[in-house]
Amino acid sequence: MGNLLSLTTFIPLIGAAILALFLRGDDAAAQRNAKWVALAATVASFLVSLFILAEFDPSDTGFQMVEQADWLLGMQYKMGVDGISVLFVMLTTFLMPLVIAACWNVETRVKEYMIAFLVLETLMLGVFMALDLILFYLFFEAGLIPMFLIIGIWGGKDRIYASFKFFLYTFLGSVLMLVAMVSMFSIAGTTDIPTLMTTEFPSESFSLLGINIVGGVQTLMWLAFFASFAVKMPMWPVHTWLPDAHVQAPTAGSVVLAAILLKMGGYGFLRFSLPMFPVGSEVMGPLVLWLSAIAIVYTSLVALVQQDMKKLIAYSSVAHMGYVTMGIFAVNQQGIDGAIFQMISHGFISGALFLCVGVIYDRMHTREIDAYGGLVNRMPAYALIFMFFTMANVGLPGTSGFVGEFLTLMGVFQVNTWVALVATSGVILSASYGLWLYRRVVMGDLIKESLKSITDMNVRERWIFAPLVVMTLLLGVYPVLVTDIIGPSVTALVDQYESATAAFNAANDVAASEVN
Repeated sequence: MGNLLSLTTFIPLIGAAILALFLRGDDAAAQRNAKWVALAATVASFLVSLFILAEFDPSDTGFQMVEQADWLLGMQYKMGVDGISVLFVMLTTFLMPLVIAACWNVETRVKEYMIAFLVLETLMLGVFMALDLILFYLFFEAGLIPMFLIIGIWGGKDRIYASFKFFLYTFLGSVLMLVAMVSMFSIAGTTDIPTLMTTEFPSESFSLLGINIVGGVQTLMWLAFFASFAVKMPMWPVHTWLPDAHVQAPTAGSVVLAAILLKMGGYGFLRFSLPMFPVGSEVMGPLVLWLSAIAIVYTSLVALVQQDMKKLIAYSSVAHMGYVTMGIFAVNQQGIDGAIFQMISHGFISGALFLCVGVIYDRMHTREIDAYGGLVNRMPAYALIFMFFTMANVGLPGTSGFVGEFLTLMGVFQVNTWVALVATSGVILSASYGLWLYRRVVMGDLIKESLKSITDMNVRERWIFAPLVVMTLLLGVYPVLVTDIIGPSVTALVDQYESATAAFNAANDVAASEVN
């Protein structure tokens, strides 16, 4: 079955085109049809992606199922997957039908809402499959537009401010990356990502404005890419757009933002920063480790004082992404395995937590923690689901949240015990804010009059949570489903990184001995 990657990527776009061209009117029937077309397109994309997973050979560390064609103005259309990217493709196609199902209560401009999500899915899948620098950049940047519209049109009362903040932060970070891409093309003479991954960019140190740039051009390029990916993750201290975006975004927008869009930053570090600029990564790695450790502690403490449920979960996401960046820049098997596992796991868990907030927001139209309390008395099924994902977010053994954090901390401990020690405190803090939120919203007596008629989850809502519960448990008790797929590709990446940095470290040792 040929062209599986393109088919998976563009089925949602075809669905969006059908909605745009053939669906007329805004009555109840037209709204229902728009939802069903969107759901059918996302389910079809997921079913085709299963063939990608079936054909994928984990033992092959190169890019597989490569599709290539000459494109506009001599540019290259090239798509492929390896052990690092294939699971992000699966995560995206798995979650999008659930996201569309979560939109079923939307009543304003439904057709446009569904089109925005379908276009966004195509662009997100393109990021994870693109094997050409220009193609990657187009997918990466274009993904801002539908999310900007989703927040700006269907968001809360401060949606305009949040959407522009989201757009400007992420767009400005990517401008530096574009400059670095142009210089990479001028050095290597190609925009082919597999070729660039084996290109040795200059790493000789030089002085710039009186500052000694250790690692030379590689370090400068690494910093340019870092500016983009750090904002996308987001890393502390460039994380401030995320809580605003989450609070104002509709429920489905928050789920996509937390579960998939944030992962593009981590994927970028693995696809570009480590293999293309290993010396830059070696030079700047210790800084990233400490920034990540600070992020885990700082954002966890900030989460403890939040009064808005979405804001609390948003800060929790920043803390969990801190484990991801730590694991990536530990640059060893356990660290990177843990980082990728954590990203996949976080996709299920954080998506489910934002859906949990959406369930009660649809009923009460408030996210203030103080507006709730005692929900277990009226919503026992909801209380059970919320407890499950709260404990998974804390990292309870037996859930996928535990495996990712444990592997990451193992990897970091081998590199820097102090960073690992600081980061481990985040586990305690996450238990503090997670259980504090749960106790105030769900436990206790039902004393607020407004809550006494609230209804438990309906059948549609239960069906949305069921696959997320299954995946969180399955990966928690059987993590080799992920590690067996990513393992060989991660081993190849670490080996390539170590061989590339060995010469640089040897030269530094010689220089240091001569000075002494």
